[in-house]
Amino acid sequence: MDGSPIERFDDVVDGLFDVLRGRPIVDRVMYSATELADFSVLWHLLGVAQGLKRADGFARALRMSAALGVESILVNGVLKSLFRRRRPVPEFERPHALRIPRTTSFPSGHASSAFVAAALLSDGSRAKPLYYALASVVAASRIHVRIHHASDVVGGAVVGVALGALTKRVWRITT
Repeated sequence: MDGSPIERFDDVVDGLFDVLRGRPIVDRVMYSATELADFSVLWHLLGVAQGLKRADGFARALRMSAALGVESILVNGVLKSLFRRRRPVPEFERPHALRIPRTTSFPSGHASSAFVAAALLSDGSRAKPLYYALASVVAASRIHVRIHHASDVVGGAVVGVALGALTKRVWRITT
C-alpha cells in the first residue's frame, strides 16, 4: 500500500465499506441519510420539531439554524477553498440517484453539520445518544456513497464537534 498515512487510512476504511456496498437495504439507508442531510434539511426539521415541544423551542430552533448557517459558510466557503481536495471517484455505478456537490472534498460538510446539530439537539435532551447515532450514520453515509474520503468525514466531525461546543458556550453567555 503506497501513499501517505492519510491515503492509507482512507483506503483501509473504504475497503471496510466495500463489504456493505451493494447490499440493497444498507445502500438505501445510506443514500437516504445522505439525501436527507443535503443542505442540513434533516437538522433544520429536527430543530423545528424539537422546538415545537419545548418552552424555549423558538430560541433553540433559531440557534440551530444560525449555527448551521455559520458552519456552512465556514466549511463550504472557507475551509474547502483552503484545502481543495478532490473527491473520490467511484469504481462502481451508484444504485440510487445522488446529488454530486460542486465543492471540494475536505472537510465533509455533511459530517460537520451533523455533529453541530447533534451537539445542539442533545443539549438538555435524554435523546442525546440517538442524535449522535444519527449524526454518525449521516457522516458514514458520505464514505459509503463515495462522495468523501474517510479522512474528510473525520475532519468534518472534528469541526462539527468544536463548532457545536462553541455555539453552546456562546449561547449560554449571551442568554
